Amino acid sequence: MNRKSFLSSVARVGAALPFTNFPATDAAPGAETILIPKYLQFGDTIGICCPAGDITYKDIDPSIKQIEDWGYKVRIGSTVGKKDFIFGGVDEDRRKDFQSMLDDPVIRAVMCARGGYGTVRIIDRLDFSTFLGNPKWVVGFSDITVLHSHLNRNCRTATIHSKMCNSFPGDRAHAEPVQQDSIESIKRALSGVRMSYSIAPAEGNRMGSGEGALVGGNLKTIESLTGSLSDIETSGKILFLEDTDEFLYSIDRMFWNLLRSGKLSKLRGLIIGGIKPKPDDPGEAFGMTLTKIIREKVSEFGYPVCFDFPIGHQKNNYALKCGIPHCLSVREDGVDLTEIPAT
Repeated sequence: MNRKSFLSSVARVGAALPFTNFPATDAAPGAETILIPKYLQFGDTIGICCPAGDITYKDIDPSIKQIEDWGYKVRIGSTVGKKDFIFGGVDEDRRKDFQSMLDDPVIRAVMCARGGYGTVRIIDRLDFSTFLGNPKWVVGFSDITVLHSHLNRNCRTATIHSKMCNSFPGDRAHAEPVQQDSIESIKRALSGVRMSYSIAPAEGNRMGSGEGALVGGNLKTIESLTGSLSDIETSGKILFLEDTDEFLYSIDRMFWNLLRSGKLSKLRGLIIGGIKPKPDDPGEAFGMTLTKIIREKVSEFGYPVCFDFPIGHQKNNYALKCGIPHCLSVREDGVDLTEIPAT
């Protein structure tokens, strides 16, 4: 999707109240609430750590400069600069660092430095009791889907799905406008702006509208959480998905998992972001396109479906507030996704 087809992230400042509760749309009124961390103010502190893959100090330097330009302070975790094969330190290093970020009352948001793999190795050893008394924003995507799903299911706490430190350009002046704007969307989300996105129509879209809490993330990671304590809950919600570097047959298998586990049957809407398949091996063509794979799995349901939403492993990866109610409208002339304000 190019810059012209992505119209804008509309900024309307919403109420920035600490610990706001929304009634969830997939339950009886008042049966479920979502805890919204306090939105950030000038001078608040953002922590940076590595619950999954490793990163160097040099590689997070552009993100530090950007965050400080936004008016926030930065606390660098002990896992930044550590490396244990593909991880940002051994499991206990990463658990302890992330736990300290969760428990520190000064830190108002935790930005994961990068994805990769490793969050699932520590998730069951994290203690969220202090966090629940003083919730803060957890920010990231890809492997960080583990945290989005776990916090939504077990803590009923909103999180932010967005770019991470390894995606901040070293030279902002020469970064593509869409790349810089998607990074700026992180600040908009953290500061309490009501998020609203409008995009051009795409092949495969199915018209309609629906309202529900926004949940989702990386397709492969969501599949891997099935049946676990971190398994994503989708009933009555708008599900968004992204992935990269998977064969079409593997994507088909993952969508069968979503269908057979009931995750596609009671949605209020489905958002397909950047899903970039690997080319089929010679002589091993799968025979279905990505659009056909997905449309086949949702054919018996009536909710709206949109493709090519600007999220995923790509430059136009915009911030989404997970767990917060949104309205998805898919029309012939375009798609709108709009955060529903607290009442």
